[in-house]
Amino acid sequence: MRLLRYALLLGAACCPAAVVAQSAPPKSTSNVSVKPLAFTERVLANGLRVYAIRDTATPNVSVQVWYDVGSKDDPKGRSGFAHMFEHLMFKSTRNLVSEQMDRLTEDVGGYNNASTNDDYTNYYEVVPANHLQRLLFAEADRMASLVVEPKSFASERDVVKEELRQSTLARPYGKLFSLYYPALAYARHPYARGTIGSLENLEAAGIDDVRAFHATYYRPDNAVLVVSGNFEPAQLDRWIDTYFAPIKKPSGEIPRVTVAEPARTQAVTRTVYEPNTPLPAVLISYHIPADRAADIPALSLLKAILSEGESSRLYESVVYRDQLAQSADAMIDSKQSTGNLVVYAIMAGGKSVDAGEAALKREIARLRDAPVTPAELAEAKNEILTASIIARETAEGKASTLASSVIVDGDPRAADRQLAAIAQVTAADIQRVARSYLADAQSATIRYLPLDAKPAATRVATIDVAPTVLVADLKAPVSVEIVTPAAEGQRVLPPAPGTPISPTLPQPISTQLANGMRLITVERHDLPIVTAYLVTGGGAATDPANRAGVSSLAAELLTKGTRTRTATQIARQIDGLGGSIGSDAGSDGAAVDVTVKADQLSPALSILADVAMHPAFALDEIERARTQQIDAVSLALKDPAQLAALVADRAVLGASAYGAPIGGTPISLKAITRADITAAYARSFSPDQATLIMVGDVTAAQAKTLADAQFGPWKKTGAATTPAMAIDYPAPRVIVVDIPDAGQAGVVVARPAIARTDPRYYSLAVANTVLGGGFSSRLNQEIRIKRGLAYGAGSTLNAGKTQGTVAARTQTKNPTATEVVSLIAAELAGMGKAPVSPGELETRKAVLVGNFGRGIETTSGVAGILGSYVQNGVSVDELQQFTAKVGAVDSASVQTAAAALLDPKKASIVVVGDARQFAPSLRQAYPQTELIPEAALKLDTAALK
Repeated sequence: MRLLRYALLLGAACCPAAVVAQSAPPKSTSNVSVKPLAFTERVLANGLRVYAIRDTATPNVSVQVWYDVGSKDDPKGRSGFAHMFEHLMFKSTRNLVSEQMDRLTEDVGGYNNASTNDDYTNYYEVVPANHLQRLLFAEADRMASLVVEPKSFASERDVVKEELRQSTLARPYGKLFSLYYPALAYARHPYARGTIGSLENLEAAGIDDVRAFHATYYRPDNAVLVVSGNFEPAQLDRWIDTYFAPIKKPSGEIPRVTVAEPARTQAVTRTVYEPNTPLPAVLISYHIPADRAADIPALSLLKAILSEGESSRLYESVVYRDQLAQSADAMIDSKQSTGNLVVYAIMAGGKSVDAGEAALKREIARLRDAPVTPAELAEAKNEILTASIIARETAEGKASTLASSVIVDGDPRAADRQLAAIAQVTAADIQRVARSYLADAQSATIRYLPLDAKPAATRVATIDVAPTVLVADLKAPVSVEIVTPAAEGQRVLPPAPGTPISPTLPQPISTQLANGMRLITVERHDLPIVTAYLVTGGGAATDPANRAGVSSLAAELLTKGTRTRTATQIARQIDGLGGSIGSDAGSDGAAVDVTVKADQLSPALSILADVAMHPAFALDEIERARTQQIDAVSLALKDPAQLAALVADRAVLGASAYGAPIGGTPISLKAITRADITAAYARSFSPDQATLIMVGDVTAAQAKTLADAQFGPWKKTGAATTPAMAIDYPAPRVIVVDIPDAGQAGVVVARPAIARTDPRYYSLAVANTVLGGGFSSRLNQEIRIKRGLAYGAGSTLNAGKTQGTVAARTQTKNPTATEVVSLIAAELAGMGKAPVSPGELETRKAVLVGNFGRGIETTSGVAGILGSYVQNGVSVDELQQFTAKVGAVDSASVQTAAAALLDPKKASIVVVGDARQFAPSLRQAYPQTELIPEAALKLDTAALK
């Protein structure tokens, strides 16, 4: 994603559980610490700061360049400028052609991306280590000699407009978080402007502005280069000296924002009414100091106590006990200057924002009025410790941690110092910062309501950036060089790749318990972290007719109470270990998992076994879970992209259980009884069809001992999983779901495919990657890069145990929906008409292999891949064979698979959006088009109406 402002989770909060007998909490004393980042640093004569983190255990390398310029530096009348410029950095340079950065990364099995924040813009890549020199060449070339020309400028501006429509206008609550929150939070500082900007400001930007912006901020003395992974230090220094050292340091000063945001001394509240708002919401923000301030560690722990995990105060009181909110959360949005602590709630159906606002402020007041408990403090410290270890599992994670410390805090050791400071924080410190920063008078509150809730006499209002916000004009250098591409024959080509480094593939060790449960262990001792992942059969494909969502509901309820633990006890004990537990169901099985520090594996596995073997399914917990899930479905049905995907599944898979929404519908969820839930559990959870996967800092012998102790007593229930019925695929359909005034149209073109065990799987997987896998895929090339019709376009192959689907999808402005449908159909048809060229074939195979390689870098990634193999009936030996099987695919087999399985004549087309703007033209192309008003849509039936 080339815009990254906040990581906000707006999905359904997990449901809580019954009150039963107290169980003694496990000890959570940690013997594990986070190793400080080991790095070298130097500064080149031109001011470029260089950091290197060597890790010879990985075959990859991460290259990151962070520039000290973000949306706060957007010129007056040009909000969104830094972000739009980020897009242009992927176009041509003096020596690189447009999109060549993708050729140098994605086409060799790596990837690249970028993000724009208030304070910085960062560009980051992960590639096989033998491509490091090529990436250094490319990053230096776009720092020194970016080409900005009218065609690419206009195209990327259109792409950014589609990104704004997708992330802000079409998505429920998009305006709340992207635009309204910062606008109300700041009265003077330019942080008030949304990072993505506005359509008007984007349209006003000119090409000379862009060139001046690059000359002003994209210079070596305003950048940080971090290289993390497998490299030779002396060679790295020589390459950096070759490519970066010659870049000249401009003589002019770098403009800096020096505005100080005044303290807020009087509370402010705004109420807005917005379309596409399925449930009311309330958001409250409070100013906090800059990220480098001494109070940030205490505030970080305060935030964790408020919202981290299901034992957090917001979840326990607002979501679980009082059932006021579908979800409630908090975030620390810290910056170079004044930041914010934010609390928010998406209300439950029928609950008011008045009640939500009062509940959030009550929890803030508790923090001011009394110290947190010793247990809460210890739990929060453990949670932050575990999260820090996980963040440093990969070379990329280490590089991002270090670079952020340099740019935001001005200190490469800031992250390590904050961790050390967190260990010393006391309950008194937390109460002190709550009293200092979170007084009622310091709050800024947004009440975000559905448009149809607006009283007739009330004027529709928005929250605009205050006229008192101070924004400077762009101070362009006196002379701005206009760079042009080098002539053919004069272009300097990237250096050749070096000798490849062979990856070390995980080695699964399988055994079986006496009760039939399978155990798979993968040892990884580089970090003190373990993921335990229990997967089973059954799943949504076994849901009875009119009971869609029952397997998902049963899985969610596993962690909501057992015979000896309440939901609250489960959450507090897991969170106290610094871990996280989750459970869910897919089409062909269910799963429950926990990730913890290695020294807490034994008590965590005890809890995992308890929730898997002894769920209570108490009636009050069922009702809570049901209500939560109905609210979550309501959110999904208001998102054009999510709704299009749900409708496409029904259109392609018809009346089969695979066609029904895995999470259910409001009608099916209301019909589910406790007997339905216990039956769904029995179909999935039995030792003879369960596999426990442990990945991380644990030996196979230790894993076997732990598994025997915790799961050995588990007895087979005798319930057999009903085999999924063969699917009678319906005829293809063209369906429009009309959501008047939708901000964007969601487009899906989908058709039946194959099961994961089908011998054509790898050929189709490569074909799908050619079609829509990655930035350089055919769909993205045609829809985004060439025409600027969408922020992105791609396709997915979902190959399950007995069936599969292929779906091409994107989001576009409503008037261009029909054009996008025609482009997708043409690309699908073209796949089977001509062979893929040798060059394209090899690059797309590299994408598959690279994605797989990055997937196995983390404990949770390895566990997830192995779990999918188990549920789909694939041997775990596939982990060792994946790369070779992809490599064996040839062009002829890709074309054969595409002709049989990508033919658009057998595909259904679904478009969800404002039908007034595209339905007439779509019906001209497809006279059989069905138009279904949003209110008349029925996902419970194959007819959909």
